[in-house]
Amino acid sequence: MTRDIRIEQAELRYETAVFGGDGSGLAGAERGLDGVEAELALARGRVLHARFLAERVEDPRELEVFERAAVLYRGLGDGRGEGEALFWVGAFHQVVRGDAAAALPALERALDLATRAGDLLTMSYALRHLGIAAHIAGELAEARERLEESTRLRWELGFLPGVAANLVGLAHLAAQQDRRADAAALLAEATGLAETAEAHGILGQVAEARKELALP
Repeated sequence: MTRDIRIEQAELRYETAVFGGDGSGLAGAERGLDGVEAELALARGRVLHARFLAERVEDPRELEVFERAAVLYRGLGDGRGEGEALFWVGAFHQVVRGDAAAALPALERALDLATRAGDLLTMSYALRHLGIAAHIAGELAEARERLEESTRLRWELGFLPGVAANLVGLAHLAAQQDRRADAAALLAEATGLAETAEAHGILGQVAEARKELALP
C-alpha cells in the first residue's frame, strides 16, 4: 500500500532534526500531518454517517470527528476543507439528532466557505440541507428556491444521483403547494435519473414518496 507523501516527509524531517541537528522542517511536518488527520477525520465521519443511515443508531464519534476536521482545516487556513467539514457537522445535527435549529449555523457557514472556495459540490449539499430546514420550518418558497439552486449545481457537476434525490424533495414541496401534476413529473424524472445512475437507494425514496403522496 502506498503511504501518504506527507507521512513520509514527516519521517524524513524527524530524522533530519534528530540525527542532522536541523529542526527547521518540523513545523512544516506538523502542518502536513494536520492535513492528513483532517482528511482521515472527514472520511471516518462520512463512514459513520452512512452507517447511521443504514442502522439508525447514533454514534457519538461522528460529531467529534467532523468537529475535529473543521478545527484542523481552520488552523491550516483551508476554507474549502473547513466548509465541507462544517456541512457534515450541520448534517449530523439535522439528520442524526433531528435538530434543525442547531444545524443552521454550521450549514450557513459551510455554504459561505464553499461559495468563496468555488466548491460546487459542498455548496449543493449545504443548499439542499438549508432547503430541508426551510421545509421543516414551513417556509415552502424558500425551501423550493434552495433545492432548485442545489439541483442546478448538481446538474452542472453531472451528479445525477444527487439531482434525483433533490427532485424527490421538490416533489414533496410541489404536493404541499397543490401542484400534484408537477410532483408526479418530478418523481418520474427522478426515477429515470436514478435508474440511469443505478442509484437504488434513491429509487426507494421515489417509491416511498409515491406511496406517501398517493401519486402514480
